[in-house]
Amino acid sequence: MLSDLIFVFLYVQSRLSNPKERHELPRNKIERVICSLCDTEQSVKQECENCGVNMGEYYCAVCKFFDDDVSKEQYHCDDCGICRVGGRDKFFHCNKCGCCYSVGLQKAHSCVENSMHHNCPVCFEYLFDSLKDITVLQCGHTMHMECLSEMKMHSQYSCPMCSKSVCDMSRIWERLDLEVAATPMPLEYQDKTVWILCNDCGKTSEVHFHIVAQKCLICKSYNTRQIREP
Repeated sequence: MLSDLIFVFLYVQSRLSNPKERHELPRNKIERVICSLCDTEQSVKQECENCGVNMGEYYCAVCKFFDDDVSKEQYHCDDCGICRVGGRDKFFHCNKCGCCYSVGLQKAHSCVENSMHHNCPVCFEYLFDSLKDITVLQCGHTMHMECLSEMKMHSQYSCPMCSKSVCDMSRIWERLDLEVAATPMPLEYQDKTVWILCNDCGKTSEVHFHIVAQKCLICKSYNTRQIREP
């Protein structure tokens, strides 16, 4: 048995050296385990049927997952189909978004269907089972917290997926008001008007053209883009 295990280990290691042959172990399909203390092969369970050793302080019979560090407050979500960390009482499952969110967002987030079942728009890591902290934007789209922080460091404040503002931009709009007021347009452009689409409220409006930015007449946002006349 030991020689067979060594052979399997070396075989797996050789496959890992070739990226095209790498694969993941479908943990939930595991049917048999071997106790590392008494070498007893048995069906998957929390305690060894022969020596009685506890194989993990946390055990999920669905995911076939063992963990000794219960400080992570692991719990299994039937709707997600996987184990999560953070405490069952601190999270709820949003059926429309298709994932578990903090209870603080239960009545304070915009639902986007399957919003977690896609890659982070910045680093392209799959979000649904990511171990990194994830934030829900005002628009309902999701991304890694660290990716959002990096965006803000580069003065990027709009959602990469829908272009809506990712935070309260009222102070920025006030600064732009002052900049627009301090930058008068030449006479030949003072009566020029353009049509804009507001990325925040989705409304179109006809406004005076300005080289700095165009302000939405509906929600007063500067997160706008120029479009053709409707």
